[in-house]
Amino acid sequence: MGLAPTNPAATETLIEFPDNRLLIDLCGPHDRHLARIEQALGVHILRRGNLLELVGPAASQAEAAQVLRALYARLEQGRAVEAADVEAALRMETGGDTPALTPAEQLEMFAHGPIELRTRKKVVEPRTDAQKDYVRALFGNELAFGIGPAGTGKTYLAVAVGVTMLMGGQVDRIVLSRPAVEAGERLGFLPGDMKEKVDPYMQPLYDALNDFLPAKQMQKLMEEKRIEIAPLAFMRGRTLASSFVVLDEAQNATSMQMKMFLTRLGEGSRMVITGDRTQVDLPRGVASGLSDAERILKGVPGISFSYFTAKDVVRHPLVARVIQAYDADDEAARARGEPSDSRGQYPSRRNPFAGGVREGGGEA
Repeated sequence: MGLAPTNPAATETLIEFPDNRLLIDLCGPHDRHLARIEQALGVHILRRGNLLELVGPAASQAEAAQVLRALYARLEQGRAVEAADVEAALRMETGGDTPALTPAEQLEMFAHGPIELRTRKKVVEPRTDAQKDYVRALFGNELAFGIGPAGTGKTYLAVAVGVTMLMGGQVDRIVLSRPAVEAGERLGFLPGDMKEKVDPYMQPLYDALNDFLPAKQMQKLMEEKRIEIAPLAFMRGRTLASSFVVLDEAQNATSMQMKMFLTRLGEGSRMVITGDRTQVDLPRGVASGLSDAERILKGVPGISFSYFTAKDVVRHPLVARVIQAYDADDEAARARGEPSDSRGQYPSRRNPFAGGVREGGGEA
């Protein structure tokens, strides 16, 4: 690629980028991408023609150089670099308890066979290692769980995979479901017919579909019942064959509802269960069906469990910091012997039972 530090022994690192047009895209509008890398890694990045000079601690220079190389490699493949891609590259480089990738490994992730979900309206690409593993699990298993905090793309990617399979003829329909549970509020009576009453609970699923399908096509598919969106309570008694089935917000399903839903799986179908076990809206004392299913089904062949952490948040970067702050507060409360407001905490991907549900039963 022609990317190499010109003087690695100096106090700064100079990286040459052969294509000045790609370098402009790498820097971003008003050099915003460079500013974000500076902020995250504690370096200064100065532009000199088609060179970028990195100034700062040696370790930070090395990390910034790897991020810049990975993003430039992405541009060379004809793929855009946006703010979310910069965040993803930074997460890969500063991956917490995950070993840092070498430059060769990081470039390899971008260079060969990127995971892309091609829907009618857009191409969807997993942005973190956990998301890539999750998408592979959705294609490779008939029943998959995605468990982690808000904003990690659990439902969004599941719906994208469902639309991809529907358009590819691998399934005949998509069935999306959610428990109709109020998030800590008492809404009381809602006017309208049954659809108008439940649609507010289902809106996030409509939003995801609207991202992947033109409005007219989506309306036609829903009229033909090839796309169904329904509350969890409406699933009893059904057998869902040749379908891609998603249960969202599964932490708000009771144990009985979860068992009922899991046994709807029919021939030629795939089922995805997504949830955030720190945001249970069930009444106190009512066990979450997600935690029970996680405990009971762990190790069953054909079922996968994918775990996400705050490092996998792909919304605004502030969302990840909010989740980390709440987790830190919960951990401090437990250390003081005080009860925590959350129902569970998200551990590292290497030890998914630390702080969560242990194999063999019970909360950790």
